[in-house]
Amino acid sequence: MYEISQKEYESRRERVRSELYRRGLDVLILFSPLRIFYLTGYHLLSTERPLAMIFPKDEDPIFYVPKLEEDHVKYRVPWVRRVFTYFEYPGTEHPLKRFVEVLKEEKIAEKRIGVDSDGYLGKYGYKGPALSELLGKEVKRVPEIVDDMRLVKSQEEISLLRESAKWCTLALRYLQEYSVPGTSEVEASMLASIDASSAMIRALGQATFAWIPPAKAYFRGQVGKLSYYPHMMYNNVLIKEGDVVIGEASAYVGGYSAELERTMIVGSPSEEQKKYFKAMIRAREEALKEYKPGNPCYAPNRAAFKVFREEGLLEMALHRTGHGIGLEGHEPPWIEEGDSTEMKPGMVFSCEPGIYVPGLGGFRHSDTVVITEDGAEMLTSYPTELEELIIR
Repeated sequence: MYEISQKEYESRRERVRSELYRRGLDVLILFSPLRIFYLTGYHLLSTERPLAMIFPKDEDPIFYVPKLEEDHVKYRVPWVRRVFTYFEYPGTEHPLKRFVEVLKEEKIAEKRIGVDSDGYLGKYGYKGPALSELLGKEVKRVPEIVDDMRLVKSQEEISLLRESAKWCTLALRYLQEYSVPGTSEVEASMLASIDASSAMIRALGQATFAWIPPAKAYFRGQVGKLSYYPHMMYNNVLIKEGDVVIGEASAYVGGYSAELERTMIVGSPSEEQKKYFKAMIRAREEALKEYKPGNPCYAPNRAAFKVFREEGLLEMALHRTGHGIGLEGHEPPWIEEGDSTEMKPGMVFSCEPGIYVPGLGGFRHSDTVVITEDGAEMLTSYPTELEELIIR
């Protein structure tokens, strides 16, 4: 119930096969654990150890993994055709050289090969040769075969994001309650995350939680004057009267998480705080009107920035209005002036225009929005007006 069905995974793999035929390719090799998960539901713990899924267009996939993953593959993907392993990285022979031997053994090396990258992605100090170098031939880089499929979400994906949004709401509610003056931001974040996660675990039962805690709410350093920095990190500062704080919440359900953020004021808001909060709300409202099928992705961004320009606040806008959401917190398409991708039913985005005032703080709400046949649906739900976002 709280994960993608095997039927949908099979459908995704069929779409890949069709695309391989269309492009004249015989096999797709994936090194990205995220793309492998998208096609199989199998979470591979990505480290410095190379791993890959070999996907011939006419047969079930083959996995190439470190020895410690062998039984995990068989447990998670019992239908896999074969599993090849190596003991460790770096080993006496580089694992990618062994991988080429596997391709030769399976009579794949001489075929037309598509890849998502030319060899394993560098991580945790991994060093390795390019796959094309070891094969002695060119391979075609086609990460978009999987990535383009992810742009429009299925009903199952949207259901998981909708479920996630419920737990985002609970987590942020706890954060607002726990963030009383004198409390450290880390303490408030931990208490909110633990309580929301405990409720989520009890409610969802045997659902798989790939991330712990499954529900999180936090300020990430965006407290008081430090909320001026959109990507501030934790400072464990004490929350105090008069602070502008930006609370964020996420909750992973079946690998997917919605995004929910709210700007709150600790104590009675000043006239200056009210002014900037009101401008942010106006930009948000105008941006939300542009989330609809047929619109280019830059349309909500253009609408939000028009408001900022009219308010004389353009220099305080430090980032775009939104981004795609799904398996990753940030993924294409982008709600940005440079992205003209047409919005289609099933695409899921954040809407988060923000302004940042030096010496005062940041003002940003974020919601998760899915494009529908005739407009858009807000998946996240939390008060937006200042009166309900005051921490007392």
